[in-house]
Amino acid sequence: MGCRSAHRGEAIQARQGGGARPGPLPASSPAAGPAPSGEAAVLDLRRDRVWVVAELSANHGGSLARALETIEAAAECGADAIKLQTYTADTLTIDCDREPFQIRSGPWRGRTLYDLYREAATPWEWHGELRAAARRCGVPLFSTPFDPSAVDFLEELGVPAHKIASFEIIDRELVERVAVTGKPLLVSTGMASDSEVAEAVGWIRSVWGRQDPGLALLHCVSAYPAAPEDMQLATIPALSRRFQAVPGLSDHSLGNLCALASIPLGARIVEKHFTLRRSDGGPDAAFSIEPAELRGLVQQIRQVERAIGGVREGPRPSEADSLCHRRSLFVVRDLRAGEVLSRENLRVIRPAGGLAPKEHRAVLGRRVRRSLQRDTPLRWEDLEPQC
Repeated sequence: MGCRSAHRGEAIQARQGGGARPGPLPASSPAAGPAPSGEAAVLDLRRDRVWVVAELSANHGGSLARALETIEAAAECGADAIKLQTYTADTLTIDCDREPFQIRSGPWRGRTLYDLYREAATPWEWHGELRAAARRCGVPLFSTPFDPSAVDFLEELGVPAHKIASFEIIDRELVERVAVTGKPLLVSTGMASDSEVAEAVGWIRSVWGRQDPGLALLHCVSAYPAAPEDMQLATIPALSRRFQAVPGLSDHSLGNLCALASIPLGARIVEKHFTLRRSDGGPDAAFSIEPAELRGLVQQIRQVERAIGGVREGPRPSEADSLCHRRSLFVVRDLRAGEVLSRENLRVIRPAGGLAPKEHRAVLGRRVRRSLQRDTPLRWEDLEPQC
């Protein structure tokens, strides 16, 4: 079966309530059971090629069909991986409309946390089909768990990696529970102080011991959207140097500018929220990119990677035609045998073919052993022997 889902076009509508964790995956689920042998190794955070991660988040709009279509579109645009968020409203908060539970600013202003998360959550019963769709498209799918029960659920699903969200980086129990899986771990650092990042990294590495399945620290600004002037992308290499982790960016800014700018700074992972159409609305639509933007981002990242390349030593093959036009020593006046070379009759000019420019001073005052016409490249054999 190809990347196109059998569910495309179906009017499948489902919204997740705030209930407890669903039961185990049904045996008939296309993704039930553990991942095939070796699949967990697919998400190699240390690979040379930048990972472009498409975040589904709430952009499913309550429709399984739309979620499947979004995954397929992300894969077709060149995304390297798909990421979900695994929670219910009840695992994140409580149903309460008192002031601390109300959102006071940003795109969700006026809503309660519970109401927002109930709308935005990806139903757990969808995860198997979403993972199967991603597998058909040839891209790994992983998720951000928001409580230990979600970690257990994702482990049953067989995801190849996990992510810790910025808001959860301070939750030691959750961080350690995810680390226990022994799988590659991405950690967003939005809002976190340097000491809080250090604590989280310490918890993870204490659990891992001598093992190192791969730790990535994603610089993040937890504003929706994040303004470019707040991004402070120089933090990316600083995080990598201090914590010896794979550097990356979880980008909530509009457009692709900051994502592209992160690559020369060392980002090996770029995560962007992805939607089919911003005009369809939804909690995360305003700061998500559309298919044309994702396709462009992937293409531009690949171009930037090629442009960065490696350390240059010597001329590139593409410079071969230009090498013949470098400067060298040329006779610029007709000379008779025995005449003395001077700055008036010998110059450093383009093209190549004569002695290197660095020999100019060394040959001034020397005599030529044969007649040389104007436009002759000077060579050592054209000079009389020195006494």
